[in-house]
Amino acid sequence: MTLEEKLAQLVGYWVDQGGEVVAPLAGEMATSTKYEDATLHGLGHLTRVYGTRPVDPVERAEWLWAEQRRLTEHTRLGIPAIVHEECLTGLAAWKAATFPTPLAWGAAFDPALVEEMGLLTGRSMKQLGIHQGLAPVLDVIRDPRWGRVDECIAEDPYVVGTIGTAYVTGLQAAGVHATLKHFVGYSASQAGRNHAPVHVGMREINDVFLPPFEMAVLDGGVRSVMNSYAEIDGAPVGATPEYLTEILRDRWGFDGVVVSDYFSVAFLQLMHAVAADRGEAAELALVAGIDVELPTGDAFLAPLAARVRAGLTEEALIDRAVLRVLCQKEDLGLLDETFTMAPTEIDLDSPEHRRVARVLAEESLILLTNDGVLPLLGAGERGPGTIAVLGPNADSTEALMGCYSFVNHVLAHHPDVPADLDMPTVLEAFQQEFPSAEIVFAPGCTVEGSDDSAIAAAVEMARAADVAVVVVGDRAGLFGRGTVGEGNDVESLELPGLQRQLVEAVVASGTPVVMVLMTGRPYAVAWAIDGPHAPAAVLQAFFPGEEGGVAIASVLSGTVSPTGHLPVSLPRSAGAQPYTYLHPILGGPSDVTSVDSTPVLPFGHGLSYTTFDRTGLAADATVVAGGAFSASVRIRNTGARAGTDLVQLYARDVHASVTRPVAQLLGYHRVTLEPGEEAVVRFEVPTARLAFTGLRHERIVEPGQVDLWVGASCADKQTAAEITITGAVHRVTVADGRLVQSQVERLAARRGRAGNPAATARLTTLRAEEGAGHPDDGPPHAVVLRV
Repeated sequence: MTLEEKLAQLVGYWVDQGGEVVAPLAGEMATSTKYEDATLHGLGHLTRVYGTRPVDPVERAEWLWAEQRRLTEHTRLGIPAIVHEECLTGLAAWKAATFPTPLAWGAAFDPALVEEMGLLTGRSMKQLGIHQGLAPVLDVIRDPRWGRVDECIAEDPYVVGTIGTAYVTGLQAAGVHATLKHFVGYSASQAGRNHAPVHVGMREINDVFLPPFEMAVLDGGVRSVMNSYAEIDGAPVGATPEYLTEILRDRWGFDGVVVSDYFSVAFLQLMHAVAADRGEAAELALVAGIDVELPTGDAFLAPLAARVRAGLTEEALIDRAVLRVLCQKEDLGLLDETFTMAPTEIDLDSPEHRRVARVLAEESLILLTNDGVLPLLGAGERGPGTIAVLGPNADSTEALMGCYSFVNHVLAHHPDVPADLDMPTVLEAFQQEFPSAEIVFAPGCTVEGSDDSAIAAAVEMARAADVAVVVVGDRAGLFGRGTVGEGNDVESLELPGLQRQLVEAVVASGTPVVMVLMTGRPYAVAWAIDGPHAPAAVLQAFFPGEEGGVAIASVLSGTVSPTGHLPVSLPRSAGAQPYTYLHPILGGPSDVTSVDSTPVLPFGHGLSYTTFDRTGLAADATVVAGGAFSASVRIRNTGARAGTDLVQLYARDVHASVTRPVAQLLGYHRVTLEPGEEAVVRFEVPTARLAFTGLRHERIVEPGQVDLWVGASCADKQTAAEITITGAVHRVTVADGRLVQSQVERLAARRGRAGNPAATARLTTLRAEEGAGHPDDGPPHAVVLRV
């Protein structure tokens, strides 16, 4: 291969790049190179051919097949290009299904369902000739002020790792390579500000930020990783071999391809100032371990070629990256692809897509408070006669979706183009869910802005109704267009605009009020949780996707029981950030500070329409460091409805050589029980789950006492036990287990709800759909019961 042919394999080309800002500084970095000239020697990647502007999928597929044929037939080497797209909430393309945002995946605590979503997304991509997806995001949430929180899964690295790995498994089972991002530490940015410096030590990197990536590499077999824009302690990740080579490849054995986040190679010169020019930036990136520059070849083409010819950069660095890219193309089957016929019929939003979108949305909805007003359709009741559906997010499809949905990411720049998706708003879903009720609507205010002129009309509408449902929250967008999303960081965690004023005014009307938060981050809403004028109930929805409106109406009516739990702590204030439930003693409240960082509601919190007793936690008395121990707990449904409990096993390392968290989630398991039904949930826990980075910066398990408990959240110790780790200090290796295994033994015969045999039949059907080999005898994803 000539030098030009090698470099061509290491870059992308953004065919449709134009004025739309769909990536950081995209307008400023737009290339002037013509496509025909850029592909003379071949091409590594085609950048977002479906996801940059609204293009008909069938027509675009025909174009893409023709371009791939041109690359194979009219370039000397005949190597096709990898096509990559965003796929954070499903494939980001026109007319493609939009699933809930990743923060909703975390709220559902259902890896099996996320894996199924990944598989469906991957099949859509495969059908369109797409080879690589730029997802999942495995950044661990540390500060809800950061705009990209809605792209993340949770504040707990084990939850991020298990659910993120499930997505990788599903996507890659369809033959599409997943891309982990953003490796590493991106979410710990200073003051929750995008692209800001990161001030964390290697202990926090090792114990919090790396484990999800380690799981996805070693357990998920991921084939691609994307670097973080961040600089950690002054060292940009994109120019640091310690992260992209020593940890990722040498320690974990990753043998895939590292792609740059968009323009991050050029940013080594423009934003970090560690390179004097683009050519030096290219060399720094290659040395660090970046193989492919995306989305274009700003640094890896002419600037890098000039350095090689000047004898400043060894061509062996380029050879290493080219071999990795060619191996990836061979693995994808591209080197043998003939591209004879493009698909002529494509359904990117099939009934199966919608089923998974609906169930995941239902499972992700978190009932934060409820004084008894919910469900709106109680047993034997006709339901409210008049329902006032209010708020700026009540009749908005955009409010259902996150920043990286195609609608908010791309169609926002094309207001005249319809989404062409069936996305009932909350208002429309209420009209379907309550056909005999009178449904009235008023927005009351906008998501942003200071115009309060419409609040009075909303209050009067509420006063005349039996119940008011006020839907407030965020509008996702990019770089100042919206209230949350990439580049939309905030200083305050108050609800945007006048939405709090609207809710409080409606509550003052005297009508029972249900507040629905449709957001991309957790907000400081203590006033709505335990304030003197709080709504009667609060439901948290993290951008629930195209079926989100239907899911919200179903949960509020009671035809679906809520099963979601907080994947992040509900913050008390912006001033208490950054905060994590994984804090040491000094990270919590104390008598030596006047600032209370205790969250309004803790990680893991989530109410149901039934109640559960959690009793009899038992664990092995001792376990040798490096081994595994068993723990079991009895769960009983003590209410009158079928429901799903999230069994959460927590631990605290009582005494260690470095400070440890006051609580740490060891494992979790969703279990569905009918009224009066009991089950024992057993966990098999490798002691590596309690590993930490010791004083010598090695991952170790130390002997000593560990407290265990199970409850309704990290702060709820309903039943407790303890275990003693014995033996010598164990040095953890990558061969040590990372996953907690769980299984369920049911102790009582199933009993359907009296007078509703359909509920029992539905439960039986759903359990039969599970498939052999799942550790629970309940279905892995169909755990929301219609009763």
